[in-house]
Amino acid sequence: MAFVLTLLGSLLACGLEMLEALAIVLAVGITRRFRDALIGAAGAAIALALLAAVLGPVLISRVSLESLRIVIGTFLLLFGLEWLRKGVLRLAHLRSPSSSFREFVEEQEELEALAMPPEGQPDWAGRTIAFKGVLLEGVEVILIVTALAAHPGGLAPALIGAGAAILIVIAIGVFLHAPLSRLPETHLKYLVGVVLSSFGVFFAAEGLGVHWPGSDAALLYLAAGFGLVSQLQVHALARRAPVPA
Repeated sequence: MAFVLTLLGSLLACGLEMLEALAIVLAVGITRRFRDALIGAAGAAIALALLAAVLGPVLISRVSLESLRIVIGTFLLLFGLEWLRKGVLRLAHLRSPSSSFREFVEEQEELEALAMPPEGQPDWAGRTIAFKGVLLEGVEVILIVTALAAHPGGLAPALIGAGAAILIVIAIGVFLHAPLSRLPETHLKYLVGVVLSSFGVFFAAEGLGVHWPGSDAALLYLAAGFGLVSQLQVHALARRAPVPA
């Protein structure tokens, strides 16, 4: 059960963050030059690989198992509750829906205002924007995957989920040349919030000595609890929200 939920959480969280990074890289490539967009993205990927190589081993080797569970749980809970908060507001129509396609269009509009360098000279503005976009989204991916992988038995599903997310997003970029405009990102991010929040409570409580009834199956009733409470909140907020045009 923990294996499946870890893989699902890693796949969804990484995939959605990478879609946002893809939107920025594609916007740079289509509006300016793909070569400079890919150079900027590659530079960010190298920096992220170095960060991942350092963060995981240091976290696991320097922190005791109980403390590690508390740290992991607290971090995932904070991440999950933030995703869940935004998801509730979006489902209640109090926040605009999440859309990598909209970010793609907005990024294109901003890039069109920047002057292009002469042919043959590097486009440092495009490279910088691509680098920054991939780096910022990638740091969040690394932190989530590291936290999920640091839990005993979590390394394999976290890496499998992240690897699958990378392949899916690359396929989207290569074959579609644009982010999926019809992807239900709002609902997927809401689901990620439920999953990460459940893991956060589960890990932190284990670190404090709590023995969950049903062992890993506790993740199911924790997720159900978060889902039920958040849906009640969505309906309560939606009744007070103005009707969208």
